[in-house]
Amino acid sequence: MTAFEFQIRVYWEDTDAGGIVYYANYLKFFERARTEWLRRLGLGQQTLRQQTGGMFVVARAHIDYHRPAWLDDELVVTVQLQHRGRAALVVEQQARRARDAARQLLCQGTIRLGWVDAAGLKPMRIPPTIIEKLNP
Repeated sequence: MTAFEFQIRVYWEDTDAGGIVYYANYLKFFERARTEWLRRLGLGQQTLRQQTGGMFVVARAHIDYHRPAWLDDELVVTVQLQHRGRAALVVEQQARRARDAARQLLCQGTIRLGWVDAAGLKPMRIPPTIIEKLNP
């Protein structure tokens, strides 16, 4: 399956005093990319919650930082489904510098998403209609 790509520009608010992307903001970049990936699959998160009563939540995040991104950099953030279980997904995500010919790897992460009841946050099985849209 081909990775979904989402472009992000680094703004002042994303950086620390030295103009380097603050480490926790990569999690925000990853979240935005996952949201757009789901939307591209026809799975808008607000609609999912309204129609199914469920939602995806981050259950685990393992992040490796390789190189810094800087103020005004253009990044490509990818999402690639690695595993689909009954109640959880595992996605691999990367942030790369968009304007490099080699698209230098800046940060990568493995994110586990659990499916939960939106009201009580109790783990549930992912509805079949969602599973169908996640199949390559």
